Amino acid sequence: MPPPPLGQFLIETPRAALALAGVPFRWRQALAGVPRASGEPVMLLPGLFNSDRSMTIMARYLRDLGHAPSGWGLGRNFGQRSIGTDASALIDRVDALAQVAGRPVAMVGVSMGGIMARLVAHRRPDLIEQVVTVASPYAGPARSTRVWRLYEWISGESVDDPAVLALADEVRRPLPVPATAIWSASDGLVNGLGCHAPGEPGCRAVEVVSSHYGVQTRLIVLRAVAMALAGNR
Repeated sequence: MPPPPLGQFLIETPRAALALAGVPFRWRQALAGVPRASGEPVMLLPGLFNSDRSMTIMARYLRDLGHAPSGWGLGRNFGQRSIGTDASALIDRVDALAQVAGRPVAMVGVSMGGIMARLVAHRRPDLIEQVVTVASPYAGPARSTRVWRLYEWISGESVDDPAVLALADEVRRPLPVPATAIWSASDGLVNGLGCHAPGEPGCRAVEVVSSHYGVQTRLIVLRAVAMALAGNR
């Protein structure tokens, strides 16, 4: 599974900028016809090197629909450096949110954040209502992305390390909770085919047209996330 074509990668930034510029003008349209929620807790996990600030638009969108979104509260996403080698830092956050809400939590993760959400769901399914991944390359090899070297630099880990490979195998396994994998064939950073596993039990694959940069701000993606949360309730 190769990385995306160079041409797709080179137009990532202008595609993301154009999509973001249109958000204010199509906000009401993006909300129309989407099922409303009643305060369900949703934890939003940012992509690699991003923080909760990158999820502001998604949080606002879900809040407008009646969800109760919250950030992960662990600063920038530096891979295992952020969540702990055993994911305990993230699991503790999810546990605390579930206790406050008095119910399991839905997790929505972008790119690396989605991989982390799947890891938590495998290890503590009692805390998780459902998982929604957005442009998360959990089903393919690390080198099917154009950011694996950046990941190694940020996380301090080699993608060939046996421990990292074992973790990837764990994440790739079918989840014990309902899941949705949102992916794009025109993603310029990760191969969209690695963002879903055809035939994965309990996981619906939803294809959208989107860049990778700013995927969490695209209204078509926000709508897909909201529909996934409603469909898996």
